[in-house]
Amino acid sequence: MDLKGKHALVTGGGTGIGLAIARALADHGAQVTITGRRMEVLQEVAGPGLHPAVMDVTDEAAIRDVTAAAVEARGPVQICVANAGIAEGRKLHKTSSDFWRKIMATNLDGCFYTVRESLQSMLTTDWGRVIAVSSIAGLRGSAGAGAYAASKHGVIGMMRSFAEDFLGQPYTFNSICPGYVDTPIVSRNTDAISARAGVSEAEARDMMVNLNRHKRLIAPEEVAAAALWLCNPLCESVNGTEVPLAGGQV
Repeated sequence: MDLKGKHALVTGGGTGIGLAIARALADHGAQVTITGRRMEVLQEVAGPGLHPAVMDVTDEAAIRDVTAAAVEARGPVQICVANAGIAEGRKLHKTSSDFWRKIMATNLDGCFYTVRESLQSMLTTDWGRVIAVSSIAGLRGSAGAGAYAASKHGVIGMMRSFAEDFLGQPYTFNSICPGYVDTPIVSRNTDAISARAGVSEAEARDMMVNLNRHKRLIAPEEVAAAALWLCNPLCESVNGTEVPLAGGQV
């Protein structure tokens, strides 16, 4: 698959899933704008085909300005990967309004703003792919993480609806729904679960691993492979759907 001449924008592109997707796109010839909140993290991984830009997805104006600057530098965004997100859990009776808004502002609002601004230039072209990184929690819910699951359900609903808006046009909108992926987020959650549940870090990690049906963590490169597949010209009929990556039936 040749993505030369294509400009991709990947939010949360400095680490984990976002970085794996960005590298895979660049390996196939795309020029990739990788965004995140810390320039030092982005600069560490920047290189041929990977162009860093500081952007907080909770800041609508920043998304508009950074996307416009990236378009001016590298052309219309034809591959938009809305990946940036936070994974934090609280039970219902411990979920404050501030916590709820923090999750929604990043995972749902940030995805919406990213896709909307990328689409401004994508619609001037004859081909485009919009990919949102949701979660298995967006398909089945997650105990102790109602806000997170609701935000990821919302992401799936947006992608399904945007696909309906542009049916018959050369743009597709899909979600990828991974289970637990071997990223820094899992490491942070290991510490949080260990402290909250009073178990060892190894036991806390096993709790997450065992929620994947094949009883292992998913490699970021597996998620990147799914994103590449959705960018394949032969995937034009894959639209408004979800690609679950959980090692078995959800």
